[in-house]
Amino acid sequence: MQTGIDPRDLIGLKAFDRDGRKIGIVDEVYLDDATGVPEWAAVRTGLFSRDAFVPLEPSEVADGALRVPFERSLVREAPDFGVGRHLSPAQELRLYHHYGLDVPGVGPSGSDDDMTFGRIAGSGS
Repeated sequence: MQTGIDPRDLIGLKAFDRDGRKIGIVDEVYLDDATGVPEWAAVRTGLFSRDAFVPLEPSEVADGALRVPFERSLVREAPDFGVGRHLSPAQELRLYHHYGLDVPGVGPSGSDDDMTFGRIAGSGS
């Protein structure tokens, strides 16, 4: 994800999968607790009015849209944790595993205790 992007600028963007198919609209952005960097986006898929979490790394913003490098079906099958709450360590781990991504911030011991986890942009916690 490009650095320096204000998470508020992501809200309302259309999200597209790697094949250019529309996934939905970005509803919320979750920040890394330690760094404040946007880490996850909740995308309203329209499928039963559900939000699906997508990783912002390795996604990119291009031409006024969020481009997600995964198939739409994988996004729609992502674990459903609801929105508006802090992501727990266990929830975030499930998302990383779902997308087949390396878990950032894991120390050399492989302990999940070293991880930082997502809070909603604009929230104090």
